[in-house]
Amino acid sequence: MAEKLYTIPVNEVFEKKCECPICEIYHTLEKSALEFTMGPSYMEDDIRAMTDATGFCKIHSEKLLKMNNRLGMALILKTHTDKINKDISKMSASLKAGGMFKKADNSEMLNYIQKLNSSCFICNRIEDVFNRYIATVFYLWKSDESFKEKFLNSQGFCMEHFGLLVEKAGKELSGKTQEEFLEVLSKLYNDNMQRINEDLAWFINKFDYKYKDEPWKNAKDSVPRALIKLNGLVLEEEQ
Repeated sequence: MAEKLYTIPVNEVFEKKCECPICEIYHTLEKSALEFTMGPSYMEDDIRAMTDATGFCKIHSEKLLKMNNRLGMALILKTHTDKINKDISKMSASLKAGGMFKKADNSEMLNYIQKLNSSCFICNRIEDVFNRYIATVFYLWKSDESFKEKFLNSQGFCMEHFGLLVEKAGKELSGKTQEEFLEVLSKLYNDNMQRINEDLAWFINKFDYKYKDEPWKNAKDSVPRALIKLNGLVLEEEQ
């Protein structure tokens, strides 16, 4: 089955000690997509045609810039702006002014800009494979008891990916299987969010002189771990 192509990396990530295995999957795919974009691929006509048409979102533009390949970035941006300038110049010729009682129809230009502002070559490259990995999580839940054990022993998920798994469970599972999954998922999320909350409380306590000689327990890195749980933050040194 095609799903089996994705089972090894999914199993591996659920064996890691991390605050959200789904984040780990996403950031691995993101790193691969960034490296692909700034590798030799940007000289290929078919890849350049896609980057010309879609461009990059703000987040991935910044990450590409940090890869320190300014020449490669300049080549990509040059042909991208060539296409934008040509398209907008053509559409600008037909822009109309609206009046007090008449609204101008400039939908072609506005739709073009909106589409361009919401598209990203990196995001598109990640999305298809990421969705296959998410489908594999449910495939393994239904077919592999050893994966269930890994899932149960994980440290839960960030808020975004907890929501994603709840949403996808409604499509990928049914009946008692869905009910069991959601029960386990909710407990994992709630228990581990409580763990993070307690670690934060102890971190705060450590700044009180009454606790200065007490051990840190698991609280020393509680702030970045809380941010992973809340918004999927990945620190630079972890990438």
